[in-house]
Amino acid sequence: MTATNPLPRRATLHYVFDPLCGWCYAAAPLIEAARSLPALAIECHGGGMLTGSNRRPITPAWREHVMPHDRRIAELSGQPFGAAYFDGLLNDSGAMLDSAPPLTAILVAEAEAGRGLDMLHSLQRAHYVEGRRIADPQVLRALAAELGLDAAAFSDDFDFMAGEPTQRHIDESRRWLARIGGQGFPTLALATTDGRLTPLDAGRFLRRPDAWTAQLETLLSQPLSPKEHP
Repeated sequence: MTATNPLPRRATLHYVFDPLCGWCYAAAPLIEAARSLPALAIECHGGGMLTGSNRRPITPAWREHVMPHDRRIAELSGQPFGAAYFDGLLNDSGAMLDSAPPLTAILVAEAEAGRGLDMLHSLQRAHYVEGRRIADPQVLRALAAELGLDAAAFSDDFDFMAGEPTQRHIDESRRWLARIGGQGFPTLALATTDGRLTPLDAGRFLRRPDAWTAQLETLLSQPLSPKEHP
């Protein structure tokens, strides 16, 4: 899934993520900053962290497990976590944590309008700030409408992309995770047109998007190998 940009590019930022990964939420400002670089494409790979047998309901034990991590993420990244999440969703024993439906929504938003990253950011805000159940189809349809996507087309395409097509994307994303040498989410690497694949440590740039974009610009300014020149 590639975020679209009409300007010429000479590199691709590969981003292996999950919509229910707190550290991916922490990295969201860095991904948004990277979108400002016209020489850079962003290709998103949804890894399916909580899918299949890893799906889980929210329970008191889960709340106790994730809250210290979330507070640490908020401290290091400055990303907001709402009371509707901490006091609402994390006490909602009827909610299911399932990465597959939001990943399907991201794939549909990208296919329909090149807005996969916008959908990801909407999902992250809906989950961590607004405390909404982002695995529920009605919530996903509402988020699509908020992005201005056609409701009927989104619903039809969501049904088509759910299941096996989404699983194929997850499988391919996990191959990218292995190729980059990542151990979890988020994992990022810069691929240049001369075949170089450079893993990036986004964690050290949390709260420093300007330093992050400067690092990307430095990498983009490096000379290409001779075979890439006319």
